[in-house]
Amino acid sequence: MKTNIVILLVMAAYFAVADIAYGVWTYLEYGAVEPIGTAAIGLLVILSLFIAYYLNSGMKRTATLPEDRPDGNIEDESGEMGFFSPYSWWPLVIGATAAIAFASLAVGWWLFFIAAPFAIIAVVGFVFEYDRYAHAH
Repeated sequence: MKTNIVILLVMAAYFAVADIAYGVWTYLEYGAVEPIGTAAIGLLVILSLFIAYYLNSGMKRTATLPEDRPDGNIEDESGEMGFFSPYSWWPLVIGATAAIAFASLAVGWWLFFIAAPFAIIAVVGFVFEYDRYAHAH
């Protein structure tokens, strides 16, 4: 995590310099500072610092990770990464309804009202997938 924190701090410094340069450039080019781009780049500075602070505070509360040790090996990080449903179709349905919902921004809002009920059904089905039928606990 130490390397990630350093990378994020370097990114924050770069974005701060880029924000100042962008503000000066737009002022010289157009006679006024462009507020949207300047604010967006400034928010990148805050975002990078926020994530670096979160990782730093989390690093203090947890044990040393294998990638932070000089003698750490690749196999030290092996093990279970999480639980994934091997035969679940619900992520596909959620992705399809999300695609239709986002396509409604270009096509028309009427398409969103068609996709929303299917998205609700897909999310409920995904959440309660292991509460029914053969996989019930």
